Amino acid sequence: MLKQFLNLKLSQKLSPQQIQVMKLIQLPTQAFEQRLLEELNDNPALEAGKEEPEIPADEYETEEYEDFDDNETDHADEEINIDEYLNDDTPDYKTQANNYSDDDEERESPLAEPISFHQDLINQLNTFILNDDERDIAEFLVGSIDDTGYIRRSIPDMVDDMAFTQGIYTDEKTVEKILHIIHQLEPAGVGARDLQECLLLQLKQKTPTQEVALAIDILEQQFDAFSHKYYDKLMQKFGVTSAELKNAIHLIEKLNPKPGGSYASRVTENIVPDFTIRIVDGELQLTLNGRNAPSLHVSKDYQEMMQTYKESRDKSTAQRDAVQFIKHKLDSAKWFIDAIRQRQETLLVTMNAIMHYQKDYFLEGDEAALKPMILKDIADMVGLDISTISRVANSKYVETPYGTKLIKEFFSEGLTNDQGEEVSTIEIRKILREIIDEEDKDKPLNDDLLAEILKEKGYLIARRTIAKYREQLDIPVARMRRKI
Repeated sequence: MLKQFLNLKLSQKLSPQQIQVMKLIQLPTQAFEQRLLEELNDNPALEAGKEEPEIPADEYETEEYEDFDDNETDHADEEINIDEYLNDDTPDYKTQANNYSDDDEERESPLAEPISFHQDLINQLNTFILNDDERDIAEFLVGSIDDTGYIRRSIPDMVDDMAFTQGIYTDEKTVEKILHIIHQLEPAGVGARDLQECLLLQLKQKTPTQEVALAIDILEQQFDAFSHKYYDKLMQKFGVTSAELKNAIHLIEKLNPKPGGSYASRVTENIVPDFTIRIVDGELQLTLNGRNAPSLHVSKDYQEMMQTYKESRDKSTAQRDAVQFIKHKLDSAKWFIDAIRQRQETLLVTMNAIMHYQKDYFLEGDEAALKPMILKDIADMVGLDISTISRVANSKYVETPYGTKLIKEFFSEGLTNDQGEEVSTIEIRKILREIIDEEDKDKPLNDDLLAEILKEKGYLIARRTIAKYREQLDIPVARMRRKI
């Protein structure tokens, strides 16, 4: 049985402007500049520069106007208050210049455009004499190499794939032959199918010595024992002394387990700090990168179009359609300018709270001075939502007297030591790394012993917590840290 009834429901919805602000807040400086460029290209009513007068976003609320209805074009001039679009006061966000760093001049860092890893391998193939079929197979194999330098697929799978997707019909023996050519490319070890083969390829390119021969025997015959660091078993198997085994192991440890990664490291990563913190007369001074405070204004041409429409007595259908388009673009431009202003204010107030919360660290540079700090702590200080604080901290950097730091690295949980003082987990991890760095590598400390040592230092931490911090520091278990 069908029934009709009324249901009152209260819900919250983000306005388009709020959504736009949230998206802008999470962008770091370089991504923000790209987004700004896209908006300038998409919206002809928005212009960059300081010479033109600007329309204040604060004195205008888009909600005052109803959507333009094509069916009511006769009343278009009544729906739009033209005077609202002809105000050319300066928006208040431009008066906050003291909050921004001096970045008026565009600083360019010319960098040579790098050749991709795979293109470099293709270029190396040109030094080999190959027929057309062999070259097609070789290029397919190069295309199967991942960013770490490995081919993670079996030869039968690649033979089938070449036949079905490339129309290259071959056999496993031919592919194996071409693969040996790939193994001669640089960096050494590229094209290997597993770690064992990768290390062996690198060793076999070295000048033959007794150490190299022993290292090759170890990898070929006792790879599992080597991986698990069963050194006593290796000495017994090959009849070598501890010193001889140590030299061979040291040789293997110097090899590159990710040959593709060494190529990727050639690419220069250009980090642009979003904030700068300086110490001036013993006090902290925070500035927002000036590239986050662009000078924007509404196009003068569009304002003149609105003025022409206002003064026109006979408003044609074409004029009404044009004013609808102009209104939409002006709304969008003013929304964007206001969203940028809100973004700047949010970034500054949030980073200012973080700076004062971690004042001791920014004055001294000692990581031990970092206080436990979670997103809620800063959210409570500035009166913003936790998700907003997370957006500010994510992927943004601050330049300090002690280097450029990722903002989210300042956040950490806290633990209470035996004196009742709350300390940051960052400090705990730093102490843990120092203990492991100073341990006897012949007898590395297991997690239970590490917990005991930290307990003696006043930090009551469970063994499983030690294991978690060790994994966060990318430190292997005790057995894998052992050195002969």
